[in-house]
Amino acid sequence: MIPARAQELLLRFHVSRESWPALEAYVALLERWRSRINLIGPGTGDDIWIRHIVDGLQIIPLIRPGTRGFADLGTGAGIPGLPLALATGLAGHLYESNQKKLAFLREAIRMTGASCQLHGGRIEALTPADIPAEIGLVVSRALAPLTELLDLARPFLIRGCQALFHKGQHIDRELTEATKCWKLDHVIHPSAIDSAGVILEVKEATHVRR
Repeated sequence: MIPARAQELLLRFHVSRESWPALEAYVALLERWRSRINLIGPGTGDDIWIRHIVDGLQIIPLIRPGTRGFADLGTGAGIPGLPLALATGLAGHLYESNQKKLAFLREAIRMTGASCQLHGGRIEALTPADIPAEIGLVVSRALAPLTELLDLARPFLIRGCQALFHKGQHIDRELTEATKCWKLDHVIHPSAIDSAGVILEVKEATHVRR
Protein backbone atom coordinates (compact mmCIF):
# COMPACT_ATOMS: atom_id res chain seq x y z
CA MET A 1 0.00 0.00 0.00
CA ILE A 2 1.36 3.39 -0.97
CA PRO A 3 1.41 5.78 2.01
CA ALA A 4 -1.15 8.60 1.82
CA ARG A 5 1.48 11.35 1.70
CA ALA A 6 3.29 9.58 -1.13
CA GLN A 7 0.01 9.25 -3.05
CA GLU A 8 -0.57 13.00 -2.76
CA LEU A 9 2.91 13.75 -4.06
CA LEU A 10 2.69 11.24 -6.91
CA LEU A 11 -0.45 12.96 -8.17
CA ARG A 12 1.23 16.35 -7.76
CA PHE A 13 4.09 15.18 -9.97
CA HIS A 14 1.71 13.88 -12.67
CA VAL A 15 2.18 10.18 -11.91
CA SER A 16 -1.03 8.49 -13.05
CA ARG A 17 -2.72 5.91 -10.85
CA GLU A 18 -2.37 3.37 -13.66
CA SER A 19 1.36 3.14 -12.97
CA TRP A 20 1.00 2.68 -9.21
CA PRO A 21 0.68 -1.14 -9.16
CA ALA A 22 3.97 -1.48 -11.05
CA LEU A 23 5.62 1.00 -8.68
CA GLU A 24 4.32 -1.02 -5.72
CA ALA A 25 5.74 -4.22 -7.24
CA TYR A 26 9.10 -2.51 -7.65
CA VAL A 27 9.15 -1.28 -4.04
CA ALA A 28 8.17 -4.73 -2.75
CA LEU A 29 11.05 -6.29 -4.69
CA LEU A 30 13.41 -3.59 -3.45
CA GLU A 31 12.46 -4.34 0.15
CA ARG A 32 13.08 -8.06 -0.37
CA TRP A 33 16.47 -7.59 -2.01
CA ARG A 34 17.96 -4.85 0.12
CA SER A 35 18.81 -7.24 2.95
CA ARG A 36 20.88 -9.28 0.47
CA ILE A 37 22.82 -6.54 -1.29
CA ASN A 38 23.47 -2.87 -0.57
CA LEU A 39 20.77 -1.22 -2.66
CA ILE A 40 19.56 1.63 -0.44
CA GLY A 41 20.14 2.69 3.15
CA PRO A 42 18.08 1.60 6.15
CA GLY A 43 14.54 2.88 6.53
CA THR A 44 10.87 1.95 6.67
CA GLY A 45 8.52 1.38 3.77
CA ASP A 46 7.27 4.95 4.11
CA ASP A 47 10.87 6.17 3.91
CA ILE A 48 11.39 4.28 0.66
CA TRP A 49 8.34 5.87 -0.95
CA ILE A 50 9.12 9.45 0.05
CA ARG A 51 12.93 9.54 0.19
CA HIS A 52 13.53 7.44 -2.90
CA ILE A 53 10.54 6.89 -5.20
CA VAL A 54 8.77 10.24 -4.90
CA ASP A 55 12.06 12.12 -4.60
CA GLY A 56 13.18 10.61 -7.88
CA LEU A 57 9.88 11.27 -9.66
CA GLN A 58 9.64 14.94 -8.73
CA ILE A 59 11.61 15.72 -11.90
CA ILE A 60 8.73 14.69 -14.18
CA PRO A 61 7.21 18.20 -14.56
CA LEU A 62 10.65 19.51 -15.61
CA ILE A 63 11.17 17.11 -18.52
CA ARG A 64 11.20 18.76 -21.94
CA PRO A 65 8.10 18.09 -24.04
CA GLY A 66 8.81 15.61 -26.79
CA THR A 67 11.44 13.66 -24.85
CA ARG A 68 11.35 9.99 -25.90
CA GLY A 69 14.02 8.43 -23.72
CA PHE A 70 16.49 9.09 -20.94
CA ALA A 71 19.73 7.83 -19.43
CA ASP A 72 20.18 7.25 -15.70
CA LEU A 73 23.88 7.32 -14.83
CA GLY A 74 24.98 5.12 -11.94
CA THR A 75 21.40 4.02 -11.38
CA GLY A 76 22.23 1.67 -8.48
CA ALA A 77 18.91 0.25 -7.33
CA GLY A 78 17.23 1.80 -10.36
CA ILE A 79 16.36 5.16 -8.83
CA PRO A 80 15.22 7.38 -10.38
CA GLY A 81 15.38 5.61 -13.73
CA LEU A 82 13.19 2.56 -13.31
CA PRO A 83 10.30 4.34 -11.52
CA LEU A 84 10.64 7.15 -14.07
CA ALA A 85 10.15 4.71 -16.93
CA LEU A 86 7.14 3.16 -15.18
CA ALA A 87 5.56 6.52 -14.43
CA THR A 88 6.10 8.18 -17.82
CA GLY A 89 6.39 5.39 -20.38
CA LEU A 90 9.67 6.89 -21.59
CA ALA A 91 12.39 4.53 -22.76
CA GLY A 92 14.90 4.20 -19.94
CA HIS A 93 18.58 3.41 -20.37
CA LEU A 94 20.05 2.45 -17.00
CA TYR A 95 23.84 2.58 -16.63
CA GLU A 96 25.32 0.52 -13.77
CA SER A 97 28.58 -1.43 -13.52
CA ASN A 98 27.92 -3.35 -10.27
CA GLN A 99 27.00 -6.93 -11.19
CA LYS A 100 24.87 -7.58 -8.09
CA LYS A 101 22.84 -4.46 -8.72
CA LEU A 102 22.47 -5.42 -12.37
CA ALA A 103 21.01 -8.76 -11.27
CA PHE A 104 18.44 -6.91 -9.17
CA LEU A 105 17.64 -4.54 -12.02
CA ARG A 106 17.10 -7.40 -14.46
CA GLU A 107 14.60 -8.95 -12.06
CA ALA A 108 12.89 -5.60 -11.44
CA ILE A 109 12.48 -4.96 -15.16
CA ARG A 110 11.13 -8.49 -15.66
CA MET A 111 8.60 -8.15 -12.83
CA THR A 112 7.37 -4.65 -13.62
CA GLY A 113 7.55 -4.62 -17.40
CA ALA A 114 9.46 -1.33 -17.32
CA SER A 115 10.60 -0.09 -20.73
CA CYS A 116 14.26 -0.11 -19.72
CA GLN A 117 17.54 -1.33 -21.17
CA LEU A 118 20.56 -2.07 -18.99
CA HIS A 119 24.07 -0.93 -19.84
CA GLY A 120 26.73 -2.62 -17.74
CA GLY A 121 29.93 -1.02 -18.99
CA ARG A 122 31.87 1.85 -17.48
CA ILE A 123 30.28 5.25 -18.05
CA GLU A 124 33.74 6.76 -18.46
CA ALA A 125 34.22 4.75 -21.66
CA LEU A 126 31.15 6.16 -23.44
CA THR A 127 31.44 8.35 -26.53
CA PRO A 128 28.70 10.40 -28.24
CA ALA A 129 28.46 7.66 -30.87
CA ASP A 130 27.44 5.18 -28.14
CA ILE A 131 24.37 7.18 -27.12
CA PRO A 132 21.04 5.80 -28.43
CA ALA A 133 19.29 8.36 -30.62
CA GLU A 134 16.10 8.33 -28.54
CA ILE A 135 17.85 9.67 -25.42
CA GLY A 136 17.03 13.34 -24.85
CA LEU A 137 17.52 13.50 -21.09
CA VAL A 138 20.23 12.44 -18.66
CA VAL A 139 19.48 12.02 -14.94
CA SER A 140 21.49 11.06 -11.90
CA ARG A 141 21.02 10.93 -8.16
CA ALA A 142 23.84 10.85 -5.58
CA LEU A 143 26.50 9.71 -8.06
CA ALA A 144 29.34 12.23 -7.92
CA PRO A 145 30.30 15.89 -7.35
CA LEU A 146 29.03 18.13 -10.15
CA THR A 147 32.31 18.57 -12.05
CA GLU A 148 32.83 14.81 -12.18
CA LEU A 149 29.17 14.24 -13.00
CA LEU A 150 29.32 16.65 -15.94
CA ASP A 151 32.41 14.87 -17.22
CA LEU A 152 30.57 11.55 -17.04
CA ALA A 153 27.53 13.04 -18.76
CA ARG A 154 29.62 14.77 -21.43
CA PRO A 155 28.72 12.36 -24.29
CA PHE A 156 25.03 13.06 -23.61
CA LEU A 157 25.47 16.81 -23.18
CA ILE A 158 27.37 17.01 -26.48
CA ARG A 159 24.30 15.46 -28.11
CA GLY A 160 22.15 18.29 -26.69
CA CYS A 161 20.47 16.29 -23.92
CA GLN A 162 18.75 18.06 -21.07
CA ALA A 163 20.14 17.11 -17.65
CA LEU A 164 18.22 16.86 -14.37
CA PHE A 165 20.52 16.12 -11.45
CA HIS A 166 19.54 15.65 -7.81
CA LYS A 167 22.04 17.66 -5.77
CA GLY A 168 22.46 18.60 -2.11
CA GLN A 169 23.20 21.56 0.10
CA HIS A 170 26.63 22.23 -1.42
CA ILE A 171 25.28 23.05 -4.88
CA ASP A 172 26.66 26.61 -4.88
CA ARG A 173 30.15 25.36 -4.09
CA GLU A 174 29.88 22.63 -6.72
CA LEU A 175 28.68 25.09 -9.36
CA THR A 176 31.56 27.45 -8.59
CA GLU A 177 34.00 24.62 -9.18
CA ALA A 178 32.21 23.20 -12.22
CA THR A 179 31.95 26.52 -14.04
CA LYS A 180 35.74 26.74 -14.12
CA CYS A 181 35.63 24.25 -16.97
CA TRP A 182 31.97 24.24 -18.06
CA LYS A 183 29.73 26.96 -19.46
CA LEU A 184 26.27 26.09 -18.20
CA ASP A 185 22.79 27.30 -19.04
CA HIS A 186 21.12 26.04 -15.89
CA VAL A 187 18.26 26.51 -13.43
CA ILE A 188 18.24 25.48 -9.77
CA HIS A 189 14.87 24.09 -8.65
CA PRO A 190 14.26 23.61 -4.90
CA SER A 191 13.57 20.00 -3.99
CA ALA A 192 9.99 19.29 -3.00
CA ILE A 193 11.17 16.43 -0.76
CA ASP A 194 14.51 17.39 0.78
CA SER A 195 14.69 20.88 2.30
CA ALA A 196 18.46 20.92 1.77
CA GLY A 197 18.32 19.50 -1.74
CA VAL A 198 17.79 20.87 -5.24
CA ILE A 199 17.19 19.67 -8.77
CA LEU A 200 19.82 21.13 -11.06
CA GLU A 201 18.45 21.51 -14.57
CA VAL A 202 21.14 21.90 -17.21
CA LYS A 203 19.60 23.12 -20.44
CA GLU A 204 22.88 23.43 -22.32
CA ALA A 205 26.49 22.73 -21.41
CA THR A 206 29.73 23.52 -23.19
CA HIS A 207 33.10 22.27 -21.98
CA VAL A 208 35.76 24.97 -21.93
CA ARG A 209 39.47 24.88 -21.19
CA ARG A 210 40.65 25.86 -17.73
